[in-house]
Amino acid sequence: MRLINYSFDDPAENLALEEVLLDRVETGEAEETLRFWESPVRFVVIGTGQTLAQEVHIERCQADGIPFLRRCTAGGAVLQGPGCLNYTLALRYENWPSFKSLHTSYATILECIADALVHHAITARFEGICDLALDGGKVSGNAQRRRRNAMLHHGTLLYRPDYEGMERYLREPEDRPDYRGARNHRDFVGHLPLDPDTLRVAVCEAFDVAPVSIAHNQPAPTPEELDAARRLAVEKYRSDAWTRRR
Repeated sequence: MRLINYSFDDPAENLALEEVLLDRVETGEAEETLRFWESPVRFVVIGTGQTLAQEVHIERCQADGIPFLRRCTAGGAVLQGPGCLNYTLALRYENWPSFKSLHTSYATILECIADALVHHAITARFEGICDLALDGGKVSGNAQRRRRNAMLHHGTLLYRPDYEGMERYLREPEDRPDYRGARNHRDFVGHLPLDPDTLRVAVCEAFDVAPVSIAHNQPAPTPEELDAARRLAVEKYRSDAWTRRR
């Protein structure tokens, strides 16, 4: 599996690269990929099927200059930014046949990560449909997009949550997992007491990927992938037609 550690400064380009990687793994142009990224700026991102006004305090975001975008996967609204490390898996079903089942893929991926975290003295649990929790607090939310031959699975790893930002920019969701109960963002979201480099190592261990020397924006995508991500960011992820479609 190929390893990428690459973050754009621009939120839309970070989201676009996820879809580009899925496209290329789907067609066989690229090998299966594990990517890490962390946005240097705060932004709000909602799931592909969510209604923007129901999930986001739009006027507060606009007043503070916080971008709000829509990703290509399902799942809930998330505040991205420093302190939120993201991991991405672009996988082919021919290598992971059981992952044709949505629930099996979530359970297997998250249990692999939980098992790897045990080696770093963290006992996280698979909760709900697509979360990891530590001491009852959500520390990783995950989402997927599925194609005919391949799937994209990506998730957050919260090591320094921005509770104030969550409360200011995210509305309290109506759709919530049972284990959340009535808890608000601050009471529900936990944190992983590990630095981002250790988190990268743990995820690499979970999927038998050699954690080669990882530096800032290295290993990088190909020039073709970077160009495709920049184009897709303009055509789709910065477009009001996409972001405000619901």
